[in-house]
Amino acid sequence: MMGFIRGFCFCFFLIFLLFFYSLFLPGLIVCGTLCVCLVIVLWGIRLLLQRKKKLVSTSKNGKNQMVIAFFHPYCNAGGGGERVLWCALRALQKKYPEAVYVVYTGDVNVNGQQILEGAFRRFNIRLIHPVQFVFLRKRYLVEDSLYPHFTLLGQSLGSIFLGWEALMQCVPDVYIDSMGYTFTLPLFKYIGGCQVGSYVHYPTISTDMLSVVKNQNIGFNNAAIITRNPFLSKVKLIYYYLFAFIYGLVGSCSDVVMVNSSWTLNHILSLWKVGNCTNIVYPPCDVQTFLDIPLHEKKMTPGHLLVSVGQFRPEKNHPLQIRAFAKLLNKKMVESPSSLKLVLIGGCRNKDDELRVNQLRRLSEDLGVQEYVEFKINIPFDELKNYLSEATIGLHTMWNEHFGIGVVECMAAGTIILAHNSGGPKLDIVVPHEGDITGFLAESEEDYAETIAHILSMSAEKRLQIRKSARASVSRFSDQEFEVTFLSSVEKLFK
Repeated sequence: MMGFIRGFCFCFFLIFLLFFYSLFLPGLIVCGTLCVCLVIVLWGIRLLLQRKKKLVSTSKNGKNQMVIAFFHPYCNAGGGGERVLWCALRALQKKYPEAVYVVYTGDVNVNGQQILEGAFRRFNIRLIHPVQFVFLRKRYLVEDSLYPHFTLLGQSLGSIFLGWEALMQCVPDVYIDSMGYTFTLPLFKYIGGCQVGSYVHYPTISTDMLSVVKNQNIGFNNAAIITRNPFLSKVKLIYYYLFAFIYGLVGSCSDVVMVNSSWTLNHILSLWKVGNCTNIVYPPCDVQTFLDIPLHEKKMTPGHLLVSVGQFRPEKNHPLQIRAFAKLLNKKMVESPSSLKLVLIGGCRNKDDELRVNQLRRLSEDLGVQEYVEFKINIPFDELKNYLSEATIGLHTMWNEHFGIGVVECMAAGTIILAHNSGGPKLDIVVPHEGDITGFLAESEEDYAETIAHILSMSAEKRLQIRKSARASVSRFSDQEFEVTFLSSVEKLFK
């Protein structure tokens, strides 16, 4: 009875969100959306009554097998979130080898074998047992480019319809959202009748985002036209508070919640209020592979390499890296600036990411540093290792990065990390180890330039001491630690 009431509440709030969004959409689209919403509710009742799996699999002894599904529309993207997906699947396959494993993905331009080969190439991860892929055709519904205004709301509503497409193809026993599409949780729990869990990399909305709008600060999610207009700022703030309330409501439907850092934990506890089933599960970082890279007191190659590792998304703030690097060169803060090189390594998920890379190339040209800046897109794992083995400094510039797998990898590889003074890097990663510093933090363009100059001015012996301390601190982020904490957290879903 309680499940029915909560399911009814979910449908009510879905209709409320559609009505709110309808104020800003053409009438025809609104009518079509409301009709689709009605169809979803009606078909949901039918699905509850029939409760048949779209994907039926039987074991050798004729018994039905448990179906465990992960919702990860961009499973072929090659970022830190994808590494979590493959390590989670591998961990579950070790413990529950008889289960059927399904991944809902929108990567329709590749086949399942290519996706698995990409996971091995980028992360050095091979699954123990086969996995079935359910290919979704409506992934465009969660693309931010489809919603120039009220993007958070548009993408969240889009994820519901994308989740419906997934549910109609396969009704699992256990559903895990591993990419942050929280609005799919009530759909699978109350309509699909599944046990549901979520691994939260980054809250869709956070109190930090609310403060940016409230204080009228410019950010990648707060345009200048809004910050300059008090009325628009108030409207956006109301919209954010309403969205945060709904986000908390749908998030509380999760039976198990895993977060990737202390920073994410604080926000999720504040918004979802499900502390009794929420745990920190640090993302798996392939630290051993990077720890195998030999540490040399003196570099084997002349000059210094600065390396950035991260997907080319707007929040990663790659322009800050290029501007700080240009300031470093133009102000001649270091000796022999011509011996420096900045290499930006990352994955491109779509055309928007490719466009961002082109804009970054133009920025380096405008600042006159293009000959010192290189871009490496979707490179193999071995090539990434080679760059990190040669780099002196690893750069990270995202404000309130939820965790920072790239930061851990840089530290394990022996580079001196320079990360943003916020989020996961500040709270969980770049922290003292046995009283010794493990890296550096910065915020502004000037801070980054000055800190880079400071690191390069150190003696090789001093840098080596920092690198050793950083390496000694990263074992808590290993694949093995992830498997233990992940399996312990999701155990409730299988009882």
